Amino acid sequence: MPMSASEAINFDTHKFVKRLTENGFTEQQAEVLAEEQASLLNSNLATQADIERTNANIESLRQETNANIESLRQETNANIESLRQETKLNIAELKAYIEESKTDLLKWMFIALAAQGGLIITCVVTLIKLFL
Repeated sequence: MPMSASEAINFDTHKFVKRLTENGFTEQQAEVLAEEQASLLNSNLATQADIERTNANIESLRQETNANIESLRQETNANIESLRQETKLNIAELKAYIEESKTDLLKWMFIALAAQGGLIITCVVTLIKLFL
């Protein structure tokens, strides 16, 4: 029996049939068994075309994965840059708030100092008036 080009392995059905008939099988039984054996082998083994298709699928998945990784890398870098800019803005706002708070604190300290000075002067004047 000739082998077709699409078969996965080279299975010599003639030799198989000959061995079976030499060991008690009828030629018809041996031929049917050889055909089934060849069919079973070829349906369960990968052909070169199967391997090439699988390799092409793997390469396609590799390229798609690399593209997805690159896209995620760019997106992550953009997110990091956005967070960096937002953090810089927050730091600048915080510095401005601290400066404003320092100014307010100094203003209230001078007011409190002036009030305290006024109170001390009032107390001194009152004490002088009491003892004079």
